[in-house]
Amino acid sequence: MLRFKIKEMIARKEFEEGRRISIAEVAEGVGIHRVTLSKMVNRRGFSTSTEHIDGLCRYFDCKVGDLVEYVPDELVRDLDEQG
Repeated sequence: MLRFKIKEMIARKEFEEGRRISIAEVAEGVGIHRVTLSKMVNRRGFSTSTEHIDGLCRYFDCKVGDLVEYVPDELVRDLDEQG
């Protein structure tokens, strides 16, 4: 499963810029709908387009690996069983 590290990227940008950044602000800056971005943040295994990933990398000035992390299926199952 791919996990989007958008919360971490927002936190980093907030620290660097010394201000609060909302999901709505990020969505507007990237050019995607706020609901789509919210699903990327909150829904496990959410599938999205490469255009969205490209826009987020541009917005956060990062590489894909900074934004997306691979989580093995076994680990996801273990986390689901624990929670």
